[in-house]
Amino acid sequence: MTTYRRFDETRDRFAFATDFADFFNYNTADWTLTTVEAGAGSATEALGAGVGGQLVVTTDAADNDNDWFQRTSEAFKFVSGKRLQFVHRFKLSRVDGDFMAGLHITDTDPIGGVSDGIYFRKLAAEAGLKLVCEKDAAESTTTVIETLVADTWYTVEFYYDGSDDKIKAYVDRIGAGSVPLTNAPNDEDLALSFGVQNGSANAQVYTVDYIGAQQER
Repeated sequence: MTTYRRFDETRDRFAFATDFADFFNYNTADWTLTTVEAGAGSATEALGAGVGGQLVVTTDAADNDNDWFQRTSEAFKFVSGKRLQFVHRFKLSRVDGDFMAGLHITDTDPIGGVSDGIYFRKLAAEAGLKLVCEKDAAESTTTVIETLVADTWYTVEFYYDGSDDKIKAYVDRIGAGSVPLTNAPNDEDLALSFGVQNGSANAQVYTVDYIGAQQER
């Protein structure tokens, strides 16, 4: 059994670049937020109660309404030989829509066709969550690594150890597959990103406990 490789903020800050959001606070200036509100215009993004802090994202209630968050800077880049890690803990109130979280280029409609990134994705038309590695719109993906259940917490992580020929996926600290480096986006800067899009005319509540990435300099 492959075990979880712990995200570690205590590593030498001169050796690793780290961006970790625990949502004790939510500073809108730190994120570029793209929201589609075709329904009543009632989408909200607010801090919620919970140990360590939480961000509660509620979409508007029309089909395809969405909320996409990206760091205002593209601060990461896949580099062969340099360790790279992403981690995210979250839950969804509904599982009939789209979900993406990871590192990808700045894009206001990522589910519509982001071209470069390494990210977890669940499409409304698919049964479960996959890890995607994409360069110039060419994708390598895992098989389904988890079939998401509503109102259930998940911790997902991908990890590249700098020497392997693959990027490994983890769900709740257990290895869950991998993707080859064939389509690793090594020519683009990437932003820490997450978001959801409705799959029906129902609001989605997306609760973010934490999200972060770490890269060897």
